[in-house]
Amino acid sequence: MRSARGAEVTLSLPLAISLLAVFALLSAGATFLGVRFSGLGAPQPSDTATPTETSTATITPTSEPSETPSPQPSPTPLTHVVGESDTCVAIAGLYNISIQALIQANQLPVTCPLSVGQKLTIPQPTATATSAPSPTPLPEEATRQACPTVDYTVQANDTLFGIASNYNVDMTAIQDWNGLTGDTVFEGQKLSIPLCHRLPPAGPTATPTLPPPYPAPNLLLPQDGAAYTLADDTVTLQWASVGTLRDNEYYQVHIIDITEGSGTRQLVAEVQDTKYIIPTSFRPNEALPHIMRWWVDTVRQTGSNDAGDPIYDSAGAASAKRDFSWSGSATGAATPTP
Repeated sequence: MRSARGAEVTLSLPLAISLLAVFALLSAGATFLGVRFSGLGAPQPSDTATPTETSTATITPTSEPSETPSPQPSPTPLTHVVGESDTCVAIAGLYNISIQALIQANQLPVTCPLSVGQKLTIPQPTATATSAPSPTPLPEEATRQACPTVDYTVQANDTLFGIASNYNVDMTAIQDWNGLTGDTVFEGQKLSIPLCHRLPPAGPTATPTLPPPYPAPNLLLPQDGAAYTLADDTVTLQWASVGTLRDNEYYQVHIIDITEGSGTRQLVAEVQDTKYIIPTSFRPNEALPHIMRWWVDTVRQTGSNDAGDPIYDSAGAASAKRDFSWSGSATGAATPTP
């Protein structure tokens, strides 16, 4: 019955293992290709989308360039040729400028003399801003500036009363001058002694001791070059105090009309106040401005002459001199005091 058996295939063990490995690789490859092309392995979208931040452009503000004003050129001065009937007053009025500006621009004397054919420079205002004028010090501050002082350093065993007695100055004045709240001083302390607050002698003496000469008064008003017209009936002169004057001491005020052709018109007055009002009688009697020069000094009455008029001696330095102009009416009648 040997012939009834089928054909036998005999495989060796290594060959069988190799065929099994090839079959496994082919099966894995077929499975991968099937999944890839059937869409089963495609990535599924997530339920919530993650928002992507959108960058916002930041605009950096730029400062606007500041506009620098260009300097304005100064206008060219005008030139005026003097005619036969021209005067400084008429020329100044024609060009709407002050007499002082006309005098300064042409370096003329204060009397402002003119000649026919003379060429004058007419100043014109410029567009550039001018600096503000220096403020006039208050009378109290001006008085303090005009007061002579002595610097003193407190020594051992010094007292404020003793220092005041040595300089014959009121102790309260030293306290006020130095801002002291009491009468206690300390060794090495710096003090300023105001000599303008000297006390009078304690009692009568056969030969009174005169104080040192007073300093020059500091003039306050009017400013140098000020102009006054017919509308100003009076002009008030003011200056700073040089100290406490004695009964026989005065401020002597000098006023002279230096305008050409005015003659010798002058006024001298003695006052103990720090101001003097010029009487209307000294005002010019014509519309042409007159140049007035004034100054102040201190004097001391030492006696009287045979006519009973006081005799004055100088008691200090004279102040600086200032000028101002004053015009009046052609129909007015001025009676200058000699």
